[in-house]
Amino acid sequence: LNLQQEYTLEISVPIVVVAAFCILRLSEHSKIKGDAAIALLSTSAIAVGSLIYEKAGTGSSGDMCSSLFGNTSILNITNKDLLLSLALSVVVLVLFGAFYNRIFSITFDENFGQATGIRVGTYKMLIAILTAITIVLGMRMLGTVMISGMIIFPALTSMRVCKSFRAVILCSAVVSVICFVFGFFTASLLGLRTGPTVITVDLMAFLLFSVAGRLTGKG
Repeated sequence: LNLQQEYTLEISVPIVVVAAFCILRLSEHSKIKGDAAIALLSTSAIAVGSLIYEKAGTGSSGDMCSSLFGNTSILNITNKDLLLSLALSVVVLVLFGAFYNRIFSITFDENFGQATGIRVGTYKMLIAILTAITIVLGMRMLGTVMISGMIIFPALTSMRVCKSFRAVILCSAVVSVICFVFGFFTASLLGLRTGPTVITVDLMAFLLFSVAGRLTGKG
């Protein structure tokens, strides 16, 4: 059994959604909070997964490197995974758009959201699930180590020059797509791994926006 070939979104999506649920519950109902809960579960999952991968005797060092830092070719992604990725991407966008106001409310002030009758716990879980699906969609190309940068960098970059929530969301989407496309084609042309290349482009965009923000007085 080749784990690299057998990796499918049908398996990974439910696992990551369950992990998101566990992280949320762990941070809410224990003394382990926020980033500590994420670090605890994510590093443990990578460690256990690596041991299983190695024990199965199916993964070479190259396969493991691809899992951690992304593939060097889009040809490693099957048509089924591509179609499922597109479908899940549409689901994420539709759900985010449908519940935009509630997500906006609890993102800035959970207490206010709760006071206005919003089921904060439900929408926090929705955010966690949407984030989890977004992460698992990008892991095949960017790798488990680099994927967090794809989530963090666009928002931080946009906040250098944008101040409203809506502007940050829109700018983040544009920056994320541009950086990924540029990084992907750069990696393909130079024979580099996609994950580190895309994140390096994200870093360059962040530095550029930081300078622009300071020059315009917004940074």
